[in-house]
Formats: sequence, C-alpha cells, structure tokens
Amino acid sequence: MRFSPNLLDEIRARLSVSQVVGRRVALKKAGREFRGLSPFKTEKTPSFYVNDQKGFYHCFASGEHGDIFTFVMKTEGLEFPEAVERLAAEAGVPLPKQTERNVAEEDQRARLYRLLEASAEFFTESLRSGVGSEARRYFEKRGLKRETIQTFRLGFAPNSRSALSAHLKAEGFTPGEMATAGMLIAGEDIAEPYDRFRNRVMFPILDLKGRVVAFGGRALDPQAQAKYLNSPETPLFHKGGMLFNAGRARTAAHTKNRVIVVEGYMDVVSLAEAGFAETVAPLGTALTEDQLKLLWRFAAEPTLCFDGDSAGRKAAERAVDVALPWLKPGFSIAFAFMPQGIDPDDLVRQQGTDAMNAILGATRPLVDVLWDRELKAAPYSTPEQRAALEARLHGLANTIEDRTVRGHYTREIRDRLYHLGRGQRRSEFAPRSPSGERFEASYARPRVAPDWRGRERTRLSEPERRFTKKIPLTDMLNPSPELARQDGKVSAREALILKTLVNHPWLIDDHSEDIAALEFCSTGLSALRDEILAVHAGQNSLDSATLRSQLSKSGVAKVVDLVARTITHISDRFAEPDASATEVEAAWNHVLALHQRQDALERALKAAEEAWFEDCTEEAETRLLDIKRQIAREVAMDQTDNETDQPAEDSPITTRAS
Repeated sequence: MRFSPNLLDEIRARLSVSQVVGRRVALKKAGREFRGLSPFKTEKTPSFYVNDQKGFYHCFASGEHGDIFTFVMKTEGLEFPEAVERLAAEAGVPLPKQTERNVAEEDQRARLYRLLEASAEFFTESLRSGVGSEARRYFEKRGLKRETIQTFRLGFAPNSRSALSAHLKAEGFTPGEMATAGMLIAGEDIAEPYDRFRNRVMFPILDLKGRVVAFGGRALDPQAQAKYLNSPETPLFHKGGMLFNAGRARTAAHTKNRVIVVEGYMDVVSLAEAGFAETVAPLGTALTEDQLKLLWRFAAEPTLCFDGDSAGRKAAERAVDVALPWLKPGFSIAFAFMPQGIDPDDLVRQQGTDAMNAILGATRPLVDVLWDRELKAAPYSTPEQRAALEARLHGLANTIEDRTVRGHYTREIRDRLYHLGRGQRRSEFAPRSPSGERFEASYARPRVAPDWRGRERTRLSEPERRFTKKIPLTDMLNPSPELARQDGKVSAREALILKTLVNHPWLIDDHSEDIAALEFCSTGLSALRDEILAVHAGQNSLDSATLRSQLSKSGVAKVVDLVARTITHISDRFAEPDASATEVEAAWNHVLALHQRQDALERALKAAEEAWFEDCTEEAETRLLDIKRQIAREVAMDQTDNETDQPAEDSPITTRAS
C-alpha cells in the first residue's frame, strides 16, 4: 500500500520522536533536545540525540539518522508499511480505505485467518483433553515446560479423518475455505475430503504480526510415512519466504544483534526455552533467498546452526550457494556446527546452555566453509588439478553481485591458493570438520596474510598511508594513560582543529556539516568533536566559556584539558583564544581544506589498492603509484615546514597544522 505524504505528516504530528524513541532509549532533556545512549552501538557516553521540533533523531556514534518511521524499522526489523500501520494505530490515525476489489480479497483473507486461528484453538484444546494424553507425554519426554507449550501454542491433531473439519464446519467455514487454508485435502479424484493433519503434535506457524498462517505437524506414530508434515502453499503462507518463530524472535534478535537458524521446530522451542529467544528455523526446506533477506532484517550475520551429521554439512554447503550472490558489505552468514549425532535440542537438554554458548562462540565464516567444500570436492595435488580448483573458486566468487565484496573474496581466494600451491605449514592450515577433526592433506585459511608478488608489494608499501605526522599522545599532549591506551598516536592537525573549535565555537555556526563529516584517527578526539556539536545543538548562542563548562561535565573533560595545553607554532596562533575573528576565519578554512584533502587522498588510496589487488592491471598499478607520489609530496612538504617553523613558546609539546 502507498501512503500519502499528508497521512505520514499527520502521524508525525501526533507522535513526537521522543515519545516513540523513549520506549527503547532512556532520554534526558539537554537544552532544546533529548539525549541518551545509542540503541545502535554500545557506548558509555550518550551520543544519541532527539529533536522533537525538527522531527528527527541523530546518533553520532553510528551515524544513524531518521524520523519515527525509520526508528521503528531500524530497531524492530519492520518494513515501511508495517511501521506506518503500527504508528498509525498508536496515533489514532485511520488508514485510507481500500478499493472494492481489495476489500473483497481482504475479506477472503480475513476469513482464512479466522479459520486458521480456530484450527489452532482446536488443536490446543485437543492437547488438553483425554485424546491428547500421548501428545502430552511426548512433550513431557522432551522436557518442555507448561509455559513453553502455552507460549508456542503447541497442540494435538486427533487421529481422525474428520475431527477438525467437523469443528470448523460448526464454526461456519465451508469445505472450500478449509481446503484453501490447507487444513483439508480435497480434489476431483478424492471422493470424501479428509483432514490433512492426523495423530500429530502441532506447531502453529505465525507471520510477523503474530497471526496463524500455517501448521507443522510431527507424527506420533513411528511408522508414519512422513515424520514431519507442513501446510501447503496458500494465499497466506509461502514457506520459502517465512521462518518458524520469526515474529517472536525479531525483538530478541535486535536486542542481541544475533539470530540463530536451526533445522527443526523442536530445536527452536527448546533453545527458546533455554534462553535463546532469537532462534528461528526454515519451514521444512533448505534456506532460500527470501528467508536470507528476512534474516538480514534481524541481524547482519545470522548464525546457521546445523546438525553435525552429513545432512547438516550438506545443508550448510547449500546455504553457501544461496548466500554468495547476495553478500554485501557487512552482511554475511556464519556457521556453527553441532557435534556428530547431536542436534541443538539434545545439546541443551543434556549439557545445558553453556554447551550451546560454546558452539555459538566457535562459528566459522562463510568463506571457510566454501573453501573446505571445494577442497574436498576433487583432488588438487597436481598443477592442473589446482588450476581446476582455482577456476571453481573464482567462478563462485564472480557470482557475488556486490563489487566490493567480490573483490575481497577474489583476494582471499588468491591468498589461500598461494599457500596451497606452496604447500607451506600444511598441518596448521588443515580445515576442521564440524566435529573438530582435521581433514588430511587439505588447507584452511592461513593465519598470516601471504606475501604474494612480494616485489610489487614492497615497491608500493612506501610512503606511509597517513601522511600527516603522527606524534605519540603522551609526547604531544602530556600524559593521559586512559587516552594513550585507547589511541596510541594522534595527528597534530586533529588536535589543532579541536583546540580551535574550543576557543572559537562561533565557527560551528557556519561549518557544522563540515565538522561533523571530518574523519579523525583518534577516537578520543572524535568523541570530543561529537560532544562539541551536541552542546552547540542545545544552545542558541555559544561562547568558549559556556562550551568549556558544558564539556567539563561530560566524559571528554580530560581530552579538553589535553587539547587546551597543546602548544602551537607561530603560524598557528589563530587557535589561541586572543586571535582575531578575521585571522581565525582565514586560517580555519586553510586547515580545514588541508584535512579534507588528506581524507580524500586516503579514500582514493584505499580504492586504488582494492582495484589493484582485484585485477592487478597496469592501469590500476599506475593509478596507485600516482596517489602514492601525491602523498609523498604532502609528507615532504609537511616535514619541511616542521623543520623550518619555530614554536610560539618554549615547550617540548608542539603541534603543526600544515
């Protein structure tokens, strides 16, 4: 459904950003804004701001920015229409009416939802009744608590061909609706339609809104032809695009930034009972592209936890092929293999949550599983066989649509093939099986990056990437053990920029966007910059004394003191409090331009390195060398200035801006 701008504005007008955000973040008033700890990144000092007047939030720690719809989507994994529907209901804003055709379709879907809900209630009551005694013993044997059975709405389908259909008929539903919902098996070649689920413990499958859309049933009869049986495809249920327990797991997955994918319904139920509420499962099929994209809405790197048998390894290998084309920066999958012959349900019941945490703590990245699979696929002892291995691996890497990720996979494969061909440190590189055993005569990821084409790398390794002179923090700004341990080294220019802002905060009025976009090597100085911008945002007018007073109450007070003691050269006197506005403005623009040029060269260098490592063409090498020469000229000019310029006053602590 498309939503008009007027509708969205009406919802925004009725719900303030602080009201929506305040449900997940503890906010405190800070001037005209609210401040709190970031929900997107772990931090100790608040860097998350909400502005109700402007209608947005901004997180300086992670860069996240948006309105109430964006916040709900980011923190709860909702799609935009879902976020609009939820907030509209909260705000009391009616959504637009549908067309007559859509109303008819919606009426049919609504009846199917009611039919499936009635079926779930029937199965629940059957479990509690006398006919459900065997099913209750099954759940007791599996160690499930009564609360867990109620939470997942587990039930029992009686061993009858018509018990459910008779109940649904009494509720006013037709045989056609039962068949459409997947609860009745009917057809031209079937004289008497009959219930699909019989003598099975039942697992309701819910959509993201918590509505019953299908069922999974596990046979109680060990002689049954199908141990597990799922609902067929229906207007409400598309098993390739849904996950069992997705609705319940979504909130926990966002809180923990982790989602666990297991193979069976009972694995999900047992793990959730043991405290792993972020667990889901495919619906009786191998992982699909749509399910993978749904998982990425929950967490950037879902953990696929497969059984330790051959079927589990094959499922993992299939998942590799599904995921490869869709990988993107920051989004992948990881694998956690169970011991041989044990599934997650067995593990948590027999060995407890610590054993499961140990499995989840030993995950393997996708590239490792891909590498192991291809090594085991065919021999690679001869040059021709290794060439075939290389062709297979590069062919798989080329299926990755994202250019950046594809380039990194190409480099990784080239590095591993280099060591494989050299035959170095074979025992250390041998991949492990899911049970922890090493495969003979095979190799996993090298522990140290290889030095292939060493001559070219040596020639391209100088000068240093960071061309601004690095000075140990303890030498430049006086000892500060906490900051020194955190940063190690700090750019002199970065310290000068922050000193200028502390002494002349009026610069922020015209340069706030440029200041927010600056990249600092030092995390301490980055934190100070963010705090300065935050103080500025909450003040109508800001002078140096007020800024220092506000900063002294925050977690960056020590950094402010260190920056204030920075001694500048004669040409950098503009950073001192007594400098004239004209002098400050002119010099500030110069220093800002220098720093921005440095950032641009560094980004260009990174891109050129990636291009060269990806294809190693002469054109890429020429581009890389050209950028290296530009950086070398900057370094030489900077060193010359440092040698000829004299400090403004005698002190062993000096910085240089240009």
